[in-house]
Amino acid sequence: MVAEKETLSLNKCPDKMPKKTKLLAQQPLPVHQPHSLVSEGFTVKAMMKNSVVRGPPVAGAFKERPTKPTAFRKFYERGDFPVALEHDSKGNKIAWKVEIEKLDYHHYLPLFFDGLCEMTFPYEFFARQGIHDMLEHGGNKILPVLPQLIIPIKNALNLRSRQVICVTLKVLQHLVVSAEKVGKALVPYYRQILPVLNIFKNMNVNSGDGIVYSQQKRENIGDLIQETLEAFERYGGENAFINIKYVIPTYESCLLN
Repeated sequence: MVAEKETLSLNKCPDKMPKKTKLLAQQPLPVHQPHSLVSEGFTVKAMMKNSVVRGPPVAGAFKERPTKPTAFRKFYERGDFPVALEHDSKGNKIAWKVEIEKLDYHHYLPLFFDGLCEMTFPYEFFARQGIHDMLEHGGNKILPVLPQLIIPIKNALNLRSRQVICVTLKVLQHLVVSAEKVGKALVPYYRQILPVLNIFKNMNVNSGDGIVYSQQKRENIGDLIQETLEAFERYGGENAFINIKYVIPTYESCLLN
């Protein structure tokens, strides 16, 4: 009874209420917020009340892909390549243990092209330098091996690594001039190797003064792609331009204009 009387007296005289109780009484009751329902676009759930449509995923066209162990690395670590690292006043270079002209190009050249995906020393150095040495001395051995080189080239470009793309573009420029008819033989493979170049065609890696520096080192990806496409057109014969244009619509001929 005493407690009831105290409660009644407090209700009748709010001024006599304790300060803490008064603050609690003045606070508004919490409003229940309905949970939002996350849904995909163009579905039944997207039409429901309190539904929030999830945006499209990031396309990731320029995103670098993860590298996988290459056959080149496995063969190198087993010591199956007749090469060694040699130092001189100009830096590092490859010392071949056999004459390059006597190498089995069907065996070695595709393996070295597989090493284009490598980005760490010494694998990337041996792969890159080994390719240029073999293209320099290959002559008529290169053309028959060309179909075996397409998948390694495509794999390297599909990594979408700026470093790997620049190295591969320089190799492609050397490849088309390495032997007679190689440029024309590449034309049927444009649709496999050019799509990635279409993505990066208008990209300059650096900005400001960095562009000039990268151009001097031939590491500007946009310029290298343009140089490579022009080399393809020059050495690819009469069907080269139309096949380049099919994959890269923004390309303009360097011979017709």
